[in-house]
Amino acid sequence: MTENTLPPKIISQLLVAQKNEITEYHIYDKLSSTIKDRENGKILKHISDDELRHYNYWKSFTNREVHPNRLKLWYYVFISRVLGITFGLKLMERGEDKAQVNYDRLAESIPGARNISKEEHSHEEKLLGMIKEERLNYAGSIVLGLNDALVELTGALAGLSFALQKTDLIAVAGLITGIAASLSMAASEYLSKKTEGDTENALKSSLYTGIAYIMTVVILVLPYFLFDHYLVCLAFTLLAALLIIFLFNYYISVAQDLNFRHRFFEMAGISMGVALLSFGIGFLVRTFLGVDV
Repeated sequence: MTENTLPPKIISQLLVAQKNEITEYHIYDKLSSTIKDRENGKILKHISDDELRHYNYWKSFTNREVHPNRLKLWYYVFISRVLGITFGLKLMERGEDKAQVNYDRLAESIPGARNISKEEHSHEEKLLGMIKEERLNYAGSIVLGLNDALVELTGALAGLSFALQKTDLIAVAGLITGIAASLSMAASEYLSKKTEGDTENALKSSLYTGIAYIMTVVILVLPYFLFDHYLVCLAFTLLAALLIIFLFNYYISVAQDLNFRHRFFEMAGISMGVALLSFGIGFLVRTFLGVDV
């Protein structure tokens, strides 16, 4: 079947498919040539070759050259380099562009469309799953650092806010508490990995845990250095905690194909619940122990 015998709607969808394929070909090809890990580079090159083959298949029906979407090309290359290849490429594969191509409708006129659809989903998903990325290998350590910092420090800051009611004292106390806790958590992660027999990764795991913890501490304590009223500071701290939870869980849900909504509400519920309980404890301490700084 040629362009002359295909309905205009089919031609339109084929051109959309062509643009998707040639754009993704250039994205995968660009990343495969710049990535340091050779095995990951081979996987990306394999996928880029598939995308080019798909493009040429659609082109055999339209007989038209289609240029890549340059904005999309550079955007996903940038995202992949900054936030990791797995996240960038899986985010791209989740994009809405492919939804514009109805492969079932195309298959009525072009039998090979169904095979292309299978390759676009199962084959590429399998290949992307083979990519090994260090930051994802240590995702558990990062989660440990983030989660502990969010739960412990939001709780501590909430309690200190009502007990002390002076932002400079709360900031110093929170910072000291957070840094000490980050070192303790990193050391615990190191010893835990050593105990499990994972000596090779013990140091890296502890570093990822400690760095995730201390970065969270800095963000949560920062409002107390910027504003004067302790309740305003606490509000910004809680908002910052929710934002961290949202961004991190979105990242992990995309990179590891996990349920975002469940993870977000669970983590947010625990952090905010501890903060509320700690705020109440701070109130009790100030009221019944007569703390007045």
